[in-house]
Order: sequence, then structure tokens, then C-alpha cells
Amino acid sequence: MARRRRGRPVDGILVLDKPQGLSSNQALQKAKHLYFAAKAGHTGSLDPLATGVLPLCFGEATKFSQYLLDADKAYQSTFVLGVATASGDADSEVLQERSVEGITEAGVAQALRAFEGEIEQVPSMYSAIKQNGQPLYKLARQGIEVEREARRVVISALRIDAFRGGERPEVDIYLECSKGTYVRSLAEDLGKALGCGAHVSALRRTKAGPFGLEHSHSLGTLEALKAREQLGEMDGLLSPPDAALGELPLVQLSESGGFYMRQGQPVMVPNAPRDGIVRVALETGEFLGVGEILDDGRVAPRRLVVGH
Repeated sequence: MARRRRGRPVDGILVLDKPQGLSSNQALQKAKHLYFAAKAGHTGSLDPLATGVLPLCFGEATKFSQYLLDADKAYQSTFVLGVATASGDADSEVLQERSVEGITEAGVAQALRAFEGEIEQVPSMYSAIKQNGQPLYKLARQGIEVEREARRVVISALRIDAFRGGERPEVDIYLECSKGTYVRSLAEDLGKALGCGAHVSALRRTKAGPFGLEHSHSLGTLEALKAREQLGEMDGLLSPPDAALGELPLVQLSESGGFYMRQGQPVMVPNAPRDGIVRVALETGEFLGVGEILDDGRVAPRRLVVGH
């Protein structure tokens, strides 16, 4: 007999402003506990050093977390030049310090141009990518380094927001990028290009898919509401599950069409897109889930929400 899931049925997406010092999973577990939610999952790891936008999916929204995992992201970061670390960020030991004499903001800007657009990037050994079922960061902490394949990523925007010269110059960077882009790898590669080494000292995710910092809430806000037993207000901070679907085209069904789709049957919808994945809702606005356009033009159910 299946064990009954502990917690209450909470459906929606919490855009958390993750604090520094917590892993994504630790932040998720804290939020899940505060909501007393039966089911929850995060949408891609943020390092403990990093802060900012971390969408957390509760209940039925977990069915659509992949769309947030696959979404583009935006970051603000500070790179320290002249110091290379084991992990590419400030959370590990210094490996090498080099002279930064002659390095200017113009030189850094020139070097950064090589990283714009579609590039090949080798993931950090301190990433959560798995090799034979083992996360790379666990191997790295054991002093083991393995060969990693370069991955194709896209950096669609990259600029310098500030440059502070001196013995250890700091560069504030803003970037917009595709999923799977490692900012620490960008810092390391920039350091190699400049011949001085570099690492990330600060990292803040400002956007993940359709969600920005303006949509986010802190653990402190949740804790204050929970202390006052304001569960309704906490639930009001959640975005609906279909908010994860970004700009997927919407297909609306009649009540009868919705009935057949919930039975797992494809349905014909006038004026539907010719192909691809679509968001499906009733004409009343009730969200049903995600469907796919078949060759004959019908919409087939792929992931549907379940009412409580």
C-alpha cells in the first residue's frame, strides 16, 4: 500500500529570493516546511554563494518545472581578477595569484567580446552535473578531476556594469544566457584570456524564464507570515502552475472538449497552431495542462493537472 504523502495540497510557484549560504535544496526544504506542502521541487540549482531568483514548484506545478529548467536566465556577478580558485568562486581555496599589471577596463571589455553569442563552455568540476551517477562537485571535493565535454551555450547579453582597478581589480558583469551556462566557468575563461586568472566573488540571479526579482519573496517574509498563521496570505504569494509555461501558445477548449481531454483523448480545436506544444485551458479560464498538436491537427494531452 502506498504511503500517504504528509502535508497539505499546495499548488503553484513560489519565486524565492534565495539567500546566500543555502543550497537550492536547503532553501526548498525550508519553504516546503513553512508551507507544510505535500510536494515540492526546485527548478535548477543555485550555488550556496549565489542569491536571487529560484522558482520553487509546489504540487501540480512540479509537472511543469522542466519549462523553468530549460528557460533562459539572467545574472549580475562580480569577478575578481588576478586570483584563481579551485571552484572558480570565493567558496574554495586560492590556487594561484598573478599580476594584473596593465589590465584595464577596455582590455576586459575586449576580452569579453569573445564570449558573446553561441560558445563552447566546459562545465566546472564543482557543478551538479553527474558522471556515472555521482555529482561532479562530490568528486572535486575528493580531489578527483574527470574529463568534461564542452557544452554549447548562448550568451545573448554581456556587459560590464562597473570596473574597480587596483591590486585585485573587480568587474561587475551583467549577462543573459541559455540554460546550462556556468558563470564561474565564464569567470575562469575570462581570467585565462587575460592571463591573470579570475573567480566569482558574488552572484545574483535576476531572472529565470518569466520570473524576475520583482516577483520574488524572501524566506523572512514567509517566516513572518507563518508566525502569524497567515497561510492564506502565504498561498497568495504563489503564481499559478501555468506561469511556468512562459509564452507557449494557448488553446481553449469547451467543457465537452475538456471532458474528453481529461479522459486522455485528443480533441479537435478550431484555429489551433499547426504543430508544437501548447498550453490548454477551458473557455472559462481553468488551466488543464500541456498538450501537443498531432499531425491531423488534434490536440493530445501530455501533462494534465489534477484537481483536489
